[in-house]
Amino acid sequence: MNMDNIYLITDIPGYSPQISRLISMMNYARFTTLEAVKDLSKDQLDFLLDAESNSIGALLLHFAAVEYAYQVETFENRELNEEEIRVWGPALDLGKEGQEKIKGNDLLFYLTKMEQVRNRTLDFLKSVNDDWLYMEEQFWYNKQANHYFMWFHVFEDEINHRGQIRMIRKRLNV
Repeated sequence: MNMDNIYLITDIPGYSPQISRLISMMNYARFTTLEAVKDLSKDQLDFLLDAESNSIGALLLHFAAVEYAYQVETFENRELNEEEIRVWGPALDLGKEGQEKIKGNDLLFYLTKMEQVRNRTLDFLKSVNDDWLYMEEQFWYNKQANHYFMWFHVFEDEINHRGQIRMIRKRLNV
């Protein structure tokens, strides 16, 4: 991520114009997420506000899982297979399963997963052009959506949950 241009929504070499702008927005969302979790310990990453909440670690893995699921749907035109559901399911669904299975990891674990998935996204995005963004397919509630909206949702979901992360962090007094 080029930190010199983090506040510019602009062209990125190797990507078409609209895809560059999408990536610019994704990069800024990720930058602010990284700032929100800087220097957190394992205990802080695993902290639960109550029995119904998600940990910061689970939310970070959720970001990677959502992005991975959208890669599979929009670039590979398929649903997650059984192995992928085993790996990513707890992070996609969160809740009790996420609370039980997503814990005990340090910050580097989560950041590495997020970076690996993002690098895969960037490779996929190099293989398409702006026309791909406007391709439509069935989406939520049997409505039409285009790839632009779907990828907007990937970072919109991150921004939404980052608000939860900031609230949890305040409760931790860090």
